[in-house]
Amino acid sequence: MLLLAAWLLGVDGGWFFGPDLGALGLTDRDEGSNAEAAREMLETGDWISPTLNYEPRYAKPAFVYWLISGSYSLFGINEFAARLPSALSGLCLLLLQYLFVQRWAGPMVALSASCMLLLNLEFLGINRMVLTDPELVVFTTLAGYSFWHALHHEQARRWLFAIFYLAMGCGMLVKGPVGIIIPLVGVIPYLTLTRQWGTFWQRGFPLVGILAVAAVAAPWYVMMFQIHGEAYWAAAQANTTGRFMNPMEGHGGTLLFYVPVLLVGFFPWSAFLPSVLYHTLRRWKAFWQGQGLATQEQHLECFLSLWVVGLLLFFTFSATRLPHYIYPLFPAAAVLIALWWKRFLTEERPVGLTASTRVLIGVGYLLGIAMMFVPAVFQLFMKQIAKEFPAAVQVDLAWLPSLVGLVMVLGTMLMRQCMRSDTKRHLAFWVGCWMMLIFTVLVARGGLSIYQQYFIGPPQELAVIAGYNLGRDDRLIQFGRKRPSLSFYAKRKVYFLGVNDEELPQHLAAPGRKMAIIQTQLRGQLPEAMAHWTIVLDHGGFSLLTSEPLL
Repeated sequence: MLLLAAWLLGVDGGWFFGPDLGALGLTDRDEGSNAEAAREMLETGDWISPTLNYEPRYAKPAFVYWLISGSYSLFGINEFAARLPSALSGLCLLLLQYLFVQRWAGPMVALSASCMLLLNLEFLGINRMVLTDPELVVFTTLAGYSFWHALHHEQARRWLFAIFYLAMGCGMLVKGPVGIIIPLVGVIPYLTLTRQWGTFWQRGFPLVGILAVAAVAAPWYVMMFQIHGEAYWAAAQANTTGRFMNPMEGHGGTLLFYVPVLLVGFFPWSAFLPSVLYHTLRRWKAFWQGQGLATQEQHLECFLSLWVVGLLLFFTFSATRLPHYIYPLFPAAAVLIALWWKRFLTEERPVGLTASTRVLIGVGYLLGIAMMFVPAVFQLFMKQIAKEFPAAVQVDLAWLPSLVGLVMVLGTMLMRQCMRSDTKRHLAFWVGCWMMLIFTVLVARGGLSIYQQYFIGPPQELAVIAGYNLGRDDRLIQFGRKRPSLSFYAKRKVYFLGVNDEELPQHLAAPGRKMAIIQTQLRGQLPEAMAHWTIVLDHGGFSLLTSEPLL
């Protein structure tokens, strides 16, 4: 079993997070922004104040930029180095998941919980992107698991409580106050329901813990306030309370936004989550009346259930909603389902089997059929897509969506049949694992190359050419929707303007050579002052123009 776990964390995890990590260009807007901010930090040597396009960037603290900059120093400035911290964070999270569950539920459940955490769409996607969420979830999960271990393990509780506080401090350095909120969303309801506040106060030294959190996070925040004053304070408020109270950058959605995100992003294991949460929290009286009426495993399930529900409610009531926001609940959800799966294999009539099977069938079939209809939907919205990605008109999806959809339908069908059989029930887990593995390989090998060639690659390749040919005092202009990744590929400041932007004349009048990246179909809308500009290259529906010949 230990060898199998090592294979999961090493070979399988290394396959997912190592090869081809830099094969795909940086997506806009988060990946391009984070990678460029770290590049500028390395270039300027300012390790306190992050910048983006050489302007102050207050949206996120500096911790992740430090990691990416360090990766650049070792492996060069490229996509692989930018994504490496996220990939390593994914491996650290898998290791943390396995070690924690093995301590409290044994190696079999630990293996199941680690596989469930690994083999789902959101985990595999987020940990191959230049985001702050992979590092955030490592620290928030470490904080939550350390709290539980410290509260229920007499001998090692003091140093584990120290890890609980230090991890929250690091989480705050990664993404702000949410690094503290995420663990406390599970800790506070659990201590309240089980009436263990007195025990926590005696063992956990919360006042000392507050000082520990401040010792980790406060120095950077204090320095930022001293350097930038009210400008930083206003931006910090906008990106914390402002983001919670009002939708930012058009990322809104309804109160049910995260229901399909969770069902699809955590599929197929999400099919079991509603039933597990319902039956776990039904025993709330046993937890309220004392530990004598509930086993330690049931208390662990209670803590994890409260954590999952609390995070789901917290991000649901936040006005700004994005699919990856609920990623912090995935580790706890995977442990919950793995604990339930252990009983599922031993009980003759497992509780919640029928309901879970119905959810599995509904989500699996819908997802598979939706994948089969991707080519038709793509053609239906081709005009709208081509406005943003001109080369999309050349895309031929061929057999890929149908094959991926067929894998989902057949895998769901086979998994359902195994679950309904008393003799083959144990195979359902492995069917789910292989279904997600095949699904991921097909999408990664067949879909990402298309996405690179026709959607994100062309303007980035033009930005690389522009960066080679522009001097320090020259200017690069990008017309159209802002693409922060172009600053990364050009390795210089990019001026993002509209064709009729009021600031355009002053840029055209500035000394030095000017180059511009624009969609080819929009060239006719450029002002007369740019009529003499030379076309350097047309590529993928984009054009690179220059005000002076290169030769």
